[in-house]
Amino acid sequence: MFLSTVKKSSFVLLLMLSIASFGQEKHLKNIKQLTFGGDNAEAYFSPKGDKLTLQVTNKAFGVSCDQIFMLDLQAQEFNEKSLQLVSTGKGRTTCSYYMPDGKHILYASTHAADHACPAPPKPIDGKYLWAIYPEFDIYIADLKGNITKQLTNTPGYDAEAVVSPDGKKIAFTSIRSGDLELYTMDIDGSNLKQITTGLGYDGGCFFSHDSKKLVFRSSRPKTEEAIKEYKDLLAQNLVAPSEMEIYTCNIDGSNLKQITNLGKANWAPFFHPSDQKIIFSSNHHSTRGYDFQLYMIDLNGENLEQITYQSEFNAFPMFSPDGKKLVFSSNRMQSKPRETNVFIADWVEGDAAELAQTKSLKKHITYLSSDELQGRLTGSIGEQKAADYIASQFKTMGLKPYANNSFFQKFNYKVKLNPHATDGSGDKANNGTNVIAFLDNKAAKTIVIGAHYDHLGLNEHNHSTKPNSHGEIHNGADDNASGVAGVLELARMFSQNKTKENVNYIFALFSGEEDGLIGSKHMAETLKSLHPNVVTMINMDMIGRLDKDKSLVVGGVGTAPDFSALVNKNKPAGFNVTLDNTGQGPSDHTSFYLKDIPVLYFFTGTHNDYHKPSDDEDKINYYGVRNIVDYVFRVANEVASLEQITFTKTAMNAEKVVPKYKVTLGIMPDYTDHGDGLHIDGVTDNRPAHAAGILAGDVLVKIGDCDIKEVYSYMDCLAKLSVGDEKEVKVLRDGKPMTFKVKF
Repeated sequence: MFLSTVKKSSFVLLLMLSIASFGQEKHLKNIKQLTFGGDNAEAYFSPKGDKLTLQVTNKAFGVSCDQIFMLDLQAQEFNEKSLQLVSTGKGRTTCSYYMPDGKHILYASTHAADHACPAPPKPIDGKYLWAIYPEFDIYIADLKGNITKQLTNTPGYDAEAVVSPDGKKIAFTSIRSGDLELYTMDIDGSNLKQITTGLGYDGGCFFSHDSKKLVFRSSRPKTEEAIKEYKDLLAQNLVAPSEMEIYTCNIDGSNLKQITNLGKANWAPFFHPSDQKIIFSSNHHSTRGYDFQLYMIDLNGENLEQITYQSEFNAFPMFSPDGKKLVFSSNRMQSKPRETNVFIADWVEGDAAELAQTKSLKKHITYLSSDELQGRLTGSIGEQKAADYIASQFKTMGLKPYANNSFFQKFNYKVKLNPHATDGSGDKANNGTNVIAFLDNKAAKTIVIGAHYDHLGLNEHNHSTKPNSHGEIHNGADDNASGVAGVLELARMFSQNKTKENVNYIFALFSGEEDGLIGSKHMAETLKSLHPNVVTMINMDMIGRLDKDKSLVVGGVGTAPDFSALVNKNKPAGFNVTLDNTGQGPSDHTSFYLKDIPVLYFFTGTHNDYHKPSDDEDKINYYGVRNIVDYVFRVANEVASLEQITFTKTAMNAEKVVPKYKVTLGIMPDYTDHGDGLHIDGVTDNRPAHAAGILAGDVLVKIGDCDIKEVYSYMDCLAKLSVGDEKEVKVLRDGKPMTFKVKF
């Protein structure tokens, strides 16, 4: 990322309401609401797929405690009258499921012990808790609500029963061993077998469609503290469902595998009709508040895909027997707080090629940031190796060269090695290579997706923020092997998928960015003469270091009227996305904005390894990279679908973006407006700031008579200075004012 001479606007967080269309829920079509009001959950299909059984609490029609109802999907309309009570109406019930004949229902109930509804547990130390009611036993009832058989009658919790698709087995959770384990029995209640044995709550299981496997969620404590907490709560018939992962095993308990390792609560799993994937509910993405979305994952734990995006609660997914429908519970479209309803949707299979692959991303970043490439300095052997690698990837995908039957676009420029020289002395002639491919869909519109692949090499061009680092390899894993990997993966996704988009794509990897956006400027100069139908440029620069708060900046949203809405609509769950209106910034999208092309820019922020040899591959957050690439894929598709994309100038003008400086201070500024001055993220060795003793982490507040409030005023002040000027520079260091004499 080039940051030394480019002005960037402060980021403004836009708080936007959810909009009605959720096009990113591409697996769900014709979503229909089946219940209206109250708390409705755990809806499961009958063997023929024509009915549902579900759990209902709704004081509006006299059901104040969870009871089991049946819903006929053949009904003309769905309302209160559509629901038929099939439990006793007494006690509390849970986890209903159809028996193989479709004429009976399996569920757990406390009614035999007490007709009153047991009270729900209160939080302990602020923790949300589930009650493990010891009065639960498992019953079979006919569709008129008559209990025909009691299947369990042992002390303690027996519940969460489900039936195998072949009609031979029932699986359920029981505490009869002293811990919450999975058990199976024959369909008539005989031949009881314990399936799991690990300490923790094993529950919510379902059979695979071939009846050979079980999938379940488990909260298996690992540390002494967690084990003690689990046992203490269980002694009170309570569990804290805050840490759960998804597991599978054979129906005899063998071949136990942990499928997810996401953290937080991953639960309500169900097998995809292929038995090769699992759909489940999770809040692993959430950084604040209550947020559960549906996800799908392969049995090997790979290819995690978000299914729902709307509302704060989506759970209890179940596929219809024919695999064509999905039923789930959600608080979308709620009329009152804490209202949950049941929804049904047509299930649409996705295209596996349209999911970013962590393995591919890691392969690209690992090679591009390896010592073999010596930091990919523009004009170096390392740059050429990187260019050859990128071109080979494009060729493998079957993409066309951008122009002149070549993926390579050459350019020449001069590197200013002496920032104090005004007569050109110390300038060095250099050459660089852009690598560009074209996906020709014979469409009327074209989108450019780009990133720079060059970095600092051995600090030959003096851009490092580490003092005395000449000769050290600056691998630039985040800056910007991460963005290059993103472009390559998007090129694969768009070129190898089954869909022929209504837009062409140019995939552009630029060099010379670190020396002043040289490569992208060169491409932008002739772009419109070659492709006058380019409607947007999307740039990824430093997308590899998603932080714990999942902070992502998307710039350029003000360069076209519809960009803010579609960027907001498609954001990954749990991400804290800051929207920046300006089309100008410290990276290659600026070159295209200055040619009146709308732009979008994705950036996870600066960090202490910026422009240092320590920006290595082992610090990359691949969860973040993969989610951002999928995000860009969705955004690009929506941009392509816009009927009209109108270029809009943003607040800053071009002259302010690239001012003609005579001097440099030699800092890497934080472009976010903090309100107390310009925060310094890095200091370049052998530049004025370093010589004076200014450090990374200082807050710049004044240069001579110039007050520095943010990056704007900083750039304006620099433009007024000449070589040889000596000024007092004031900073805040740990909140304390300090003054330095700086010679520019």
